[in-house]
Amino acid sequence: MSSLTTPQEVLAVIHMPEWPPLTQSNLINRFTLVLDGVQDPGNLGTIIRTADWFGIQHIICSEDTVDAYNPKVVQATMGSLSRVKLHYTNLATLLPQFNLPVLGAMLNGDNIYTANLGTQGLIIMGNEGNGLRPEIEKLITQSITIPRIGEAESLNVAIATALFCSEVSRKALVL
Repeated sequence: MSSLTTPQEVLAVIHMPEWPPLTQSNLINRFTLVLDGVQDPGNLGTIIRTADWFGIQHIICSEDTVDAYNPKVVQATMGSLSRVKLHYTNLATLLPQFNLPVLGAMLNGDNIYTANLGTQGLIIMGNEGNGLRPEIEKLITQSITIPRIGEAESLNVAIATALFCSEVSRKALVL
């Protein structure tokens, strides 16, 4: 029942939920993650688990983001997949429908630690190798970056997402 060589000794059967369509009222007064082309199953699973930790209720995924029910994704969520609502859609069509701030993770954005991030909005994280698509980049109202101190070229998308979630949560607690 597992593709792993040494699987856990636990098996769960769960109902695959179908969430109602997203509306602006679902997203008011909170942050929502938006994933543009995240391909690595381990990254998506970690992002879902991180969202659950920080109380983020919705993740909006581009149609080419890895399937949330990929076995590696499911394993990496450690159960969080049953609590976080994932929505797969055409981002370029859906996002303009919401009247919310759109924070984009970019290498040349405002410093996440000093920027005013507000208390609600969409946080867009890009593909592991290519970043955000140009048509999605155009929708960003504020580019945000995690300041680089060392020499690494980039951060893993799951790690960067965790840092974004931590910072918006920290700032929300201070307000």
